[in-house]
Amino acid sequence: MRTPADTLVLLLAGGVGSRLNILVKTRAKPAVPFAGIYRIIDFSLSNVMNSGMSQVGVLTQYKPLSLMRHLGTGEPWDFTGRTRGVKILPPSTGFKDADWYRGTADAIRQNVSFIKAHPSKEVVILSGDHIYQM
Repeated sequence: MRTPADTLVLLLAGGVGSRLNILVKTRAKPAVPFAGIYRIIDFSLSNVMNSGMSQVGVLTQYKPLSLMRHLGTGEPWDFTGRTRGVKILPPSTGFKDADWYRGTADAIRQNVSFIKAHPSKEVVILSGDHIYQM
């Protein structure tokens, strides 16, 4: 029987978020502060951990530096350890036929090798720029 811990999560966190205007001038939409102490992506990461899933790939693209700094090793969400982890997955650049992600399907396609290298049989794809409770 499969458990949530055996599930790989891909968190989409690469959108521009242009409707947020000045808030995304220097950061990715998932890295925008919320309620003074959180970032938008914190809600998705907390939902993932509270659901028992512990392997996360974060697909970044637009202005990823503040998001990468915020995520660090994943320690604030207890994603550190032998069977847990957060992996930053930027677009493949510098290779033939490599380019920025051209949408959700392309982001997943560019990371098929990451998915195949993971022992999970199930993959959950979630948005990293929405505020919700699972």
